[in-house]
Amino acid sequence: QVQVVESGGGLVQAGGSLRLSCTASGLPFEDYAMGWFRQAPGKERQGVACINWSGGHTFYPDSVKGRFSISRDNTKNTLYLQMHNLNPEDTAMYYCATDPTCGYTYMGAPSKGYWGQGTQVTVSS
Repeated sequence: QVQVVESGGGLVQAGGSLRLSCTASGLPFEDYAMGWFRQAPGKERQGVACINWSGGHTFYPDSVKGRFSISRDNTKNTLYLQMHNLNPEDTAMYYCATDPTCGYTYMGAPSKGYWGQGTQVTVSS
């Protein structure tokens, strides 16, 4: 049974940092591209970072480029999202997902993939 579990969310002041983790089990983690997505109340889901199976390719939308960094440790079946210089607009539920579209100019949600339950990130002004 596949399980995807996010952790590391919380409340942080504007300008602060957080590191999210996502651990996947029940699947060959090293075979999958992985991605982080977020959704704020009343807003569409947005991809914020993705990484290929080896970690050799990453993509970030302009909204987070230079502030967020995605990485993975295939020996631990774990995906990370390091977030710096957070602002209130980053407040959302953050999800990780397997097998997103992770291109050079675009990332998208997987057509078939596994999602975690999410971890809440709240940035106060």
